[in-house]
Amino acid sequence: MAFSQSYTKLLPMHVAFIMDGNRRWAKKKKLPVIEGHKMGSEIIKKIVVKSLRLGIKYLTFYSFSTENWNRSKSEVLKLQSLLEFYLDSELDNFKKKKINFSFIGDISRFSSVVRKKLINLQKITSNFSKLFFVLALGYGSRDEILCAVRKIKKNIKKINEKDISKNLMTAKLPDPDLVIRTSGEKRLSNFLLWQIAYSELYFTKTLWPDFNTSRYSLALRNYVSRKRRFGGD
Repeated sequence: MAFSQSYTKLLPMHVAFIMDGNRRWAKKKKLPVIEGHKMGSEIIKKIVVKSLRLGIKYLTFYSFSTENWNRSKSEVLKLQSLLEFYLDSELDNFKKKKINFSFIGDISRFSSVVRKKLINLQKITSNFSKLFFVLALGYGSRDEILCAVRKIKKNIKKINEKDISKNLMTAKLPDPDLVIRTSGEKRLSNFLLWQIAYSELYFTKTLWPDFNTSRYSLALRNYVSRKRRFGGD
């Protein structure tokens, strides 16, 4: 699905994804749960390629929430192994395509190997700016907001919105223009609650492993067709 140059100018600068449905996809196909997550990681790669082609500058993926630690120990370990593999396999690709990698969230509970690889990839790509790629890991928005408030030194009565924003984990990023959630669920699940106050929301019944670039294009076309009001009439 092609976009004209004039149409491309209307596309969002920052798209955030709540990637839902990996486990249901695997169950539906009678596969181990981890296979759903593996297919989900392949979709991320395709979204990145498409976004680079369209000139979309920022992508944020809700990869692992604070609540995900409640999953079985086996699944959590396999998810960490998959993340480790992804970081290793994409290193050269990120360097070649000048993609700036970063992460938000509390990574203290991840293995020391994963933590080291996250920090290393962030450091190696820190000067790149072709596309900004953000993984939300061990992330919960309410916790993020609490941490931001605690960091502020001003008298509580004088705190304003800018004080909060510049102390969030996303302080260096623009707020998302578009949030896409897959799998048919219509909730935000503690994701970027402050940052998406005026974002456009797009919900689709498609499970994340089936969210191909054609479906991504449909979401983008839907976004372009909307009139953003930012709280106005």
